[in-house]
Amino acid sequence: MRTVRIALLSAALAASLTACAAPAETVQTAAVQADAPKVNDSPEQNRIVPAKVDAIARLVPEKVRATGKLTIGVGAAGSGFPPLAFTATDNKTLIGNEPDIAVAVAGLLGLQPDLQNTSWENLFIGLDSGKYDVGASNITVTELRKQKYDFVSYRKDDLAFEAKKGATWTVAGPKDVAGKKVAVGSGTNQEKILVEWSKQDVANGLPAVDIKYYQTNQATYLALGSGQIDAYLGPNPTAAYHVAVAGQTQIIGTYSGAGANLQGLIALTTKKDNGLVQAYKAALDELVKSGDYAKILQRWNLANEAVTTPEVNPPGLPIDGK
Repeated sequence: MRTVRIALLSAALAASLTACAAPAETVQTAAVQADAPKVNDSPEQNRIVPAKVDAIARLVPEKVRATGKLTIGVGAAGSGFPPLAFTATDNKTLIGNEPDIAVAVAGLLGLQPDLQNTSWENLFIGLDSGKYDVGASNITVTELRKQKYDFVSYRKDDLAFEAKKGATWTVAGPKDVAGKKVAVGSGTNQEKILVEWSKQDVANGLPAVDIKYYQTNQATYLALGSGQIDAYLGPNPTAAYHVAVAGQTQIIGTYSGAGANLQGLIALTTKKDNGLVQAYKAALDELVKSGDYAKILQRWNLANEAVTTPEVNPPGLPIDGK
């Protein structure tokens, strides 16, 4: 069984942006711990699957219970985003923290998990149509999304700037990326933040951020390694994993993009008013109570992103995105 080491970020508060930032972010610097636990990326996952809890299972609408399965959409097509959701060494088994959380929830609901890997865009099309009962794919709660979907939070949403190893600059706010070539995923929360930062730079008489887009993570990292771009803004767990595994990049700044009084949150996502959200809430509460929640996050080295209490439709980011 092949294992890889991933990095655990030990972040210390460095600076807060002024109130004029849009949105206001808390920016941090990050360091890599050498004693990060090993992660199993083989097809033999031995996932944590709790036994059915009848009181929780009864919260599932009869229409879904009758199918005997929970159809789980994961938008990790292509290279995925380890350690959150990606394919194992057999190039077909979907693994990671997001599938693990959803599979554990299915167990408590007494349903057979049906993991379906798709693209980010098709994930939401599937949620809208009812093809997927739940989306488990590093989905950020936003106020705009709450108009169409119900959420139950299960992890903090922290982001990171990643640069080529040896970089001597850090990101502590919009001015630090002015005029820089920065890659970001299209249609994501990260993109919205970077666009807002670029606008703020221009308003302050600085060069705009030169925002770049690539179809895959591999293409992004090739561009980073060759010097075509200066940095990549993406999910903090993914950046930490890549830093440790590839050994060719470093994190030059991490932050929560929700502001000083609001932590960005990742949540299980389902079509609004389809009757499933309370079942997911009860299942996540049980996972926290039993300790299985902590075990799942720990096996993917994400304990530092744990939430204390899952919330139904918590305050979301005022911008839309991943």
